Amino acid sequence: MNLWQAFKMAFKSIAMKKTRSFLTMLGIIIGVASVVIMVSVMQGQAKKNMEYFDKMGDNKINLWAYANYDMDNETGQQIFDYCLTLNDLILGVTPDAEINDKGTIQYGSKLIPVNDWEAFATPTGGGGMMMDGDAYNKMLRFKLGSESYGVCNNMTLAGGREFTYLEVEKALPVCVLGSVAKEQLFGFTDPVNETVNINGEPFQVVGYYESMNLEWSGMDNVVVIPYTFNRTMNNNGSMNSYVIKGRDGPSTIEAKTRIDAFLNGMFPKNAEGYRDNGDYNVGSDDSYVENAQKANLMQSLVMGAIAGISLLVGGIGIMNIMLVTVTERTREIGIRKAIGAERSSIITQFLIEAAVICSLGGLIGIAIGYVGTMIAGKLMGDVFEGIILMPEPMIALGAFLFSVVLGVIFGMYPAIKASGLQPVVALRAD
Repeated sequence: MNLWQAFKMAFKSIAMKKTRSFLTMLGIIIGVASVVIMVSVMQGQAKKNMEYFDKMGDNKINLWAYANYDMDNETGQQIFDYCLTLNDLILGVTPDAEINDKGTIQYGSKLIPVNDWEAFATPTGGGGMMMDGDAYNKMLRFKLGSESYGVCNNMTLAGGREFTYLEVEKALPVCVLGSVAKEQLFGFTDPVNETVNINGEPFQVVGYYESMNLEWSGMDNVVVIPYTFNRTMNNNGSMNSYVIKGRDGPSTIEAKTRIDAFLNGMFPKNAEGYRDNGDYNVGSDDSYVENAQKANLMQSLVMGAIAGISLLVGGIGIMNIMLVTVTERTREIGIRKAIGAERSSIITQFLIEAAVICSLGGLIGIAIGYVGTMIAGKLMGDVFEGIILMPEPMIALGAFLFSVVLGVIFGMYPAIKASGLQPVVALRAD
């Protein structure tokens, strides 16, 4: 018997018992579809995460420190001044501070509350308040920054300029608007050189940023003013968070190492390994990206393993039905062996039949997986906004090949059992 005849017999056997064959394939279909959908969704999530990090920018160092004596501004200034000495490694450094008190910003007749949670939150049934992503990204906030605020936060000017070093040093009343703040105050009008009132004080708008379109980031709804206004507008509160922008990858690593060593000197550990006078943390976006990639890989493996269990169950179903097939076709096997059929041809026939069943199940599962992935993309449109969720060809190909291999593996025992039947015994079977 040649391979073509074996395939014809396999398809004929499947066609004669359509319902049983479909039920046999069902485990493979569910398993393959699950693998395709789950892995595709996880890859879509990973792509969205990487898109988020790309927009946030690379080569960023996030520095956070506090002293047990309430992080006085002298300590914060020492950290800021040290970062400025690394100008051969960094493009800029900015405090990442915020005015927490409620305030207002006004242009003409438009008076908008700033940092006012209650103005944007919605009441819940239990008498509490909640805020969704859309409301959060509309609530304006006052940020204190240096002349490098935009560079450090990967923000691009849509018009005007950043404020200058002298404007920061002399605490001149200037500001740069995020895209949401610009839209709420000025609409489509160019705000550059216009005057707005911030908490009743006039400030000149010197520039405004392009939208970053990052959900829950709060990057677009900012009004950035020089950090030297911390004295008058923020009750001289502590500034213990900074963002540093490295020139490139190697420079960022070296700058991070130097800053870590400097802060370790400011906050040394005692004999027990604790820092008595405060603590700090220095992290880079590269480490966040690496951690996100590891988490995505782990989730993909877990999801793939769960879907793989369905394939395993389907494989056991294949073996079970092939054993039934061997029992049903015992006389046929006996006749073939009596007229000289070799064991290898019997094994090949049953392995091909198992592989064909799994192949058909795999193809149906892939088709369902494609449809299911597109449905998942539609249902999770908010999560995958801007990304067309479609299975990658390699995922579909891998799932199909795995299903075929599974059929061969689980069809091996029934095939060997069939080939080992003695002709006399097989011909006596009912």
